[in-house]
Amino acid sequence: MLSLALCWRSLVWKVMYLCRRQFPEVRTPELLAKLVDVVSSSGGSNRNANTIATVAGSSSRLAVASSSVPVYEPAIQPVASPSFAVDLSGNVGDEVRYGEHHLTELRCPTPAGVGEGLFDDPDDDDVEPDMIADDSGDDLGASHPRRATGGSSSGTQQYPPHFSSLDLDAMRHDKNPGQPAGFGARDTEGSAGMTEFQYKVVESNYRRYVGKCSEFGNGCTWLIRLSLRQRKGIWEVKRYNGPHTCLATSISSDHRSLDYHVIATFIMPIIRADASVNIKVLLNATAAHFGFRPTYRRVWMAKQKAVAIIYGDWDESYNELPRWVLGVQLTMPGTVAVLRTCPVRVGGQLDESQANFHRLFWTFPPCIEAFHHCKPLVSIDGTHLYGKYEGTLLVTIAQDGNSNILPVAFALVESENAESWSFFLSHLRQHVTPQPGLLVISDRHNGIKAALEAPDGGWLPPAAYRAFCIGHVAANFALTFKGKDARRLLVNAAYAKTEVEFDYWFDILRSENLAMCDWANRIEYSLWTQYCDEGRRFGHMTTNISECVNSILKGVRNLPVCSLVKATYARLAELFVRKGREAEAQLGTRQQFSQYLVKCIEANLKTARCFTVTVYDRDNSEYTVAETTPTGSFSLGSYRVSLASQTCDCGYFQALHFPCPHALACCAYSRLTWQPYVHQVYCLSSIFDVYQIGITPPIPEDFWPPYDGPTVIPNPNMRRAREGRPRSTRIRTNMDDADPNRPKRCGLCRQPGHTRRSCPQAGRPTHTGGNK
Repeated sequence: MLSLALCWRSLVWKVMYLCRRQFPEVRTPELLAKLVDVVSSSGGSNRNANTIATVAGSSSRLAVASSSVPVYEPAIQPVASPSFAVDLSGNVGDEVRYGEHHLTELRCPTPAGVGEGLFDDPDDDDVEPDMIADDSGDDLGASHPRRATGGSSSGTQQYPPHFSSLDLDAMRHDKNPGQPAGFGARDTEGSAGMTEFQYKVVESNYRRYVGKCSEFGNGCTWLIRLSLRQRKGIWEVKRYNGPHTCLATSISSDHRSLDYHVIATFIMPIIRADASVNIKVLLNATAAHFGFRPTYRRVWMAKQKAVAIIYGDWDESYNELPRWVLGVQLTMPGTVAVLRTCPVRVGGQLDESQANFHRLFWTFPPCIEAFHHCKPLVSIDGTHLYGKYEGTLLVTIAQDGNSNILPVAFALVESENAESWSFFLSHLRQHVTPQPGLLVISDRHNGIKAALEAPDGGWLPPAAYRAFCIGHVAANFALTFKGKDARRLLVNAAYAKTEVEFDYWFDILRSENLAMCDWANRIEYSLWTQYCDEGRRFGHMTTNISECVNSILKGVRNLPVCSLVKATYARLAELFVRKGREAEAQLGTRQQFSQYLVKCIEANLKTARCFTVTVYDRDNSEYTVAETTPTGSFSLGSYRVSLASQTCDCGYFQALHFPCPHALACCAYSRLTWQPYVHQVYCLSSIFDVYQIGITPPIPEDFWPPYDGPTVIPNPNMRRAREGRPRSTRIRTNMDDADPNRPKRCGLCRQPGHTRRSCPQAGRPTHTGGNK
């Protein structure tokens, strides 16, 4: 063994001697590099992963001559390209460290192939693909999620097994001569620093590897050329022009090595925690971690890739829906899911093996049962999807007696139109909300109007009633009539709980501008005023509960459709557990009503102390209440209260369905309890019944029942535009259209009657502010 070691040592020194003669300008210790066969995670196993060079300062050992022995491959296998991290500059210390390479640190990508560059072309960022996750060349695809944990950029791309990592970023000047050599993309432990020098691969094959500085020909002559010594099975540096001379001209905030594959690996934990995280947040985190600032578009591409890795492939997600639905129906009998598809035609012929996804309606048994104990109203709204394919998520929201919102039904449709809303509302009426006298609060979308007014839809009075969101009405009003004061007057009139109060605010609005009242009179009062709704709103004037759910579900609207549907299942399971525990804990303390009602009653009791009460019958049911001190901006002074019919002239008793201050004063005067006059929905027992039935844990995917139908694929017409990125805020639709009678104004002078092109002010000279 000793003689064999001496033989190897002699061979190593001979190699060093030959290299010294060929490269006299390079110091001998700098050419000591351990040549090993490293196969990236994209192909084969890495038999010598523990020999890859790491950062200076990490746990490592000195490189001695015996560690430089070449590794020979069997004759039947091609020799891999060298994997080394060694500084070839002329003023570094004599110490080169080796050790374990951490997968969470950044590594330069492997050679891409003959005639291809090592890194992404910067011009690729000019056109942003709308989908990254289904790239066939990525081993970070959805089918191999375990590989996503690696931080090496070489692990994010699939290459033939004969290619390996070549860390040319390590070839740079060390800023502190005499210190151990640093290795470019591997700085101090826990850091992912990258050098300022960037290079490109000119030639890469089995026998030759040539790399040049990206500024080669523009003042920099950095070049390296390696050739394979077939007899010895090693790679030899044939030429090296260094160091870089382009420092002054190559300083950039971006880096070629920082492609979207590397960024996707880094941001994956962030995406897993919150899929709706802003691109700017990811960009800043990437810049802080790597020391270089990539383009916005590249980070967006990386996010799409990470989403696909974590939550599944965008296209395959559609075909997973039927099996997942079958699995949920097996777990929770009574789950309703209605899937509609469109036929696929190939070359004019019907393809029965495939079907395009069209629409999906789904709800779960706990939601169906919960609505029986909620307020007899629903709020419906739609929100856009932000993924690879366009679409709209329709949601139905209920509310319990403690003002907790509860999604009870969902639908994935192509867009908000009459057909999609009819599909959603018909199944909603059939499976979730068959109760008579139900109120539907929505925006002014024409599709909703058509669906609710359909003769066979089951939504016509007296079976159901419709109400507008005052927020949308006021927004349309503000498009025609400017000024916050006018809008506030309209909202106050809508919130008025009595006709007298409505007339009070409407008269003020009429005095401001008669046209404002004419605009409001074109909308039926029962659709937007509270005093005409006969108490069906329970005080809800807007679809804010739907807007809140839009925010709650915002994190899943960026996901593939199957993951989105799964997310609704998981979110509801969490909601039922949390709210059910709260209701159970309150019942354990022998409370009778919800916290929301208790707070309202306490506030009303404070106001009821300054009233004068007069009883008008011996059954203690009819009263008059006089206010000694005004309690609000609008006051009648005296009010009639009927405990038998649960009404009051103030309108609060019949609108909110619990005693107003005047009714509480009457109860106190007659020594009656106020609890019998509270609607059952506010009782804790009803709130507990809402969440009594929980969500059953889903069965594993391996146990899903088989699906024998055609393969469900996304509709290619719903593919999002390739350029740009989806908007992350609510997009206004027809419900927010301006009034058709609104006059068009010039974009320059803001006067009606002409456009910017024909504006008389366009040709006039402008004042430059110079001295006369």
